[in-house]
Formats: sequence, structure tokens, C-alpha cells
Amino acid sequence: MSVRIDPESAVPPFEQVRSGLAQGINDHTLAVGTKLPTVRQLAADLGLAANTVARAYRELEEAGLVETRGRAGTFVGAAGDRTLERARTAAAAYASAAHKLGLSTEDALAIVEAALAQQTR
Repeated sequence: MSVRIDPESAVPPFEQVRSGLAQGINDHTLAVGTKLPTVRQLAADLGLAANTVARAYRELEEAGLVETRGRAGTFVGAAGDRTLERARTAAAAYASAAHKLGLSTEDALAIVEAALAQQTR
């Protein structure tokens, strides 16, 4: 697992952890069923507070990418295999709404780009 934290980045550390793990799950570097390090272990490895890593894990769990099995730990969930499918479905719904609103392709894409930029701040 290769999560890296850039202390100079404007992206908050929890988001760097979350997006790093999400990328590994989505590109199958982290296979379904892979056990993730404990919150404390990953925090120590990355030089972060445990609450920072815990927040990243919570957001990944809310997105269905990981599942926590009590004391057994946190594992890459099977929903990770459906992430791109879910994104395509959401994109299709947005495209339909944008079309019904009469937005041009350029305007619709600009709205998406602005929303994505907002998420990384």
C-alpha cells in the first residue's frame, strides 16, 4: 500500500489518505478483502494523528469502499468493484439533468470541474 502525505499540499491530510486508498481500491492495487492497517498503525506510519486516519477510513466506509469488521479490522469491500459503475450512473443522471436544463456541454463540464475542484480543497 502506497499512501503518501505531502505536508506542503493544500489538500488536507485526511483527504490525501482517503484519496490514496480510494485510488488503490479503484485501480485494484488493493484487492477486495485486503486487510488495511489499523488506524493507529497507519497514523504512525504516516506521521499523522489517529483521528486524521480515522476520518479517512470513515469516509471510505461511507462510500462503501471499505468495511470494518469490529475487532477483526478494516478490509477493502466488494463495493469497490462497483465504484466506477456508480460514478457512471451518477454521471448519466447529471448529464440528463443538464440536458433538461438546457445547459451547453461546456457549461455542464465547467460545473463538474468546479465541483471536483471544491472536493479537493
